[in-house]
Formats: sequence, C-alpha cells, structure tokens
Amino acid sequence: MLMWGPIGRDILAVAFCLFWIFIAGSAMLGVSIGLNAVSTHGTCTAVFVAVAAIVGMLFASIQTLGKVSWLAWVGMASILSAIFSVTIATGVQDRPAAAPQLGDFNSNWQLVGSPSFYQAMSAISSLIFAFAGVPAYFSIASEMRNPRHYAYSLFLCRGIAIGTYLIIGIVVYYYCGSYVASPALGSAGVLMKKVSYGLALPGLMVSMVLYIHLTAKYIFIRVLRNSKHLTANTMIHWGTWIGCVAGTGLIAYCIASGIPAFGGLVSLMGAVFGTLMCFQPMGAMWFYDNWNRSDRGSLRWKLMCAWAGFVIVIGTFLMVAGTYGSVVSLIEIFADNPKTSAWTCADNSNSV
Repeated sequence: MLMWGPIGRDILAVAFCLFWIFIAGSAMLGVSIGLNAVSTHGTCTAVFVAVAAIVGMLFASIQTLGKVSWLAWVGMASILSAIFSVTIATGVQDRPAAAPQLGDFNSNWQLVGSPSFYQAMSAISSLIFAFAGVPAYFSIASEMRNPRHYAYSLFLCRGIAIGTYLIIGIVVYYYCGSYVASPALGSAGVLMKKVSYGLALPGLMVSMVLYIHLTAKYIFIRVLRNSKHLTANTMIHWGTWIGCVAGTGLIAYCIASGIPAFGGLVSLMGAVFGTLMCFQPMGAMWFYDNWNRSDRGSLRWKLMCAWAGFVIVIGTFLMVAGTYGSVVSLIEIFADNPKTSAWTCADNSNSV
C-alpha cells in the first residue's frame, strides 16, 4: 500500500492468498500421501484428500491464532522426527527403495548435473518454494504478544530451517542420488516409509491447518476491516469467518485433487508465487525505505542499490523461466504417469 497504492496492495493481496491456498493444497496432498503410505493404500486417494480437507477446515476455524499456535510445536516435533528418521535410514540401508534391487549399487549423485533448461528452472523453483515462508511472518508478527521478539524469532526460525534443509538434503541425496522419492520420506523402503509418514502425519496436518487459517484470517480482516462486525460477536462476523475458512479450504482441496503431482505442484508454486512474494517486493521495500537516507551516494548505498535491483531482476527472471519449466515438467509428469490424473484413486505414495 505504501509503495504502490491501493492497486499494488490488491495485486499482492491476491498473490498472497493464492500462494497460501496453493500451499494448503500441497499440504492436503502430503496428508493423502501419508495416509496412503501408512494404510498401504487403504482406500481411494480422492477420499484421503477429502478427509484432509475436512479436518483442515475444522481446526482452521478456531479463530484466534494463539489458540492453535501450540499445534506448531506438535507439528515441528512430528516433522523433525520423521525427516531425521528417514535420513538415518537412508544412511544405513543397502540401497534406496526405488533403486534396482539386484546387483551392485552405487549412488549416482552429482555435484554438478547437466539438466535441460526447463529441468533446471523447475528444480530451482522447488528450492525457492522451500524458503518462501517469508510472507507468513508478517501475519504472525501482527498477533505476537511482544512484537520486540520478532527479529529474534525470525533469525532463530531461518537458522534452524536452513541448517535442517542442508543436513537432510545433503545426506539423503548423497545416499539416494536420483532415486530420491517425492516426497523424500518414501526413500528408505516400505517399512521406513510407513514409520516416517506415521511420524509426519501430525506435522502435515498442522501445516495444512495453519495455512488455511492464515489465508482465511487475512481475507476475513480485509472484508470486515471497516465494520463493527470485525470484533463483534454477530451472525455476520461468524458467517463471514466460516465462509472464509470454507472457501479457502475448498479451493485448496480442488488444487490438491486437480494437480496430484507433489513435486510438480511445489515447483509451480515456487516459480509463480514464491518469487512474486519473496523477491520483487523485498527489493522494492529496500528502495522505499532507503532511497533518501542520509548516506545516499556513498559506496555502501550504491552497492545496496545494486543488490536490491539485482533481487528484483533475478526474481522476475526466475518467475518467468521457472513457470515455464514447472509447466513443462507437469505436462511430462501427467503424460508419463497415469496415477497423476485429476481426482485419481491411484496410490500416490510411490512417486519418484
């Protein structure tokens, strides 16, 4: 709003909502994969996605973030225990589950690969998605009891996330090479897949709930911002809130069912929304805050201008090229694997 006025605010608002709705959809898809893995494909995958959507909407309807924030601790413990379990398992097993099970096996990992342009862009988009949680921080900061703790919380969160990503990514890829499953929790064989997804399911559920909640809360506040119903205990207040939660959950459900390829969906979200929310606006924010500061014209100021400009340019390039790569990859996935058809009943826990 400060940088680009009402039009710019609304464009980024739409991008913000779509971004988190897509992520909620990917979380629903992840829950369906986990339920398939634990139950050995106990029922139609479309049913599992629907169950995930219903559970997500029910818990997300709890209106105050503070009342559901304790779930984040449960989710974090769940996810960390799952990913470290599968990481240890890939290190001690003879070979990954997707690799040829007869004959000698050596991991075919590569420090520098030779992908095509669209494959490289799709892979980079997945990395962008992994670090694209920044937009959620503003919503969380707005409900913090003591906002002075925000910077400390931010650095702690990003430090733990980056360290965990590096450890898990390096170890699993070193031992599995190109035979890493998608999601990677299925890389260590059938038994460990059941164990790791059993551990991860609470975390996947919590993630889904928080994504639906954050999106619905933003829409709710925008709709009732200048109305007495924003804080009053009225029918309009609760009807609008439940409508925001249900609408967000239903759209996420349609995305999870319509694009049931986890890797492709993650890559597409990183390219389209991860860049738009985490690159261009951040560079523009620096210019807005520092264009007329006291040391304007100094070497440091010029270097920071160059860096902020580079962030905007590279973000735009990655958004266009990454979207192209992700779409081409999705077309290939749908063409090569009939299990990825929309609203499929096929087991989605065995993709590589």
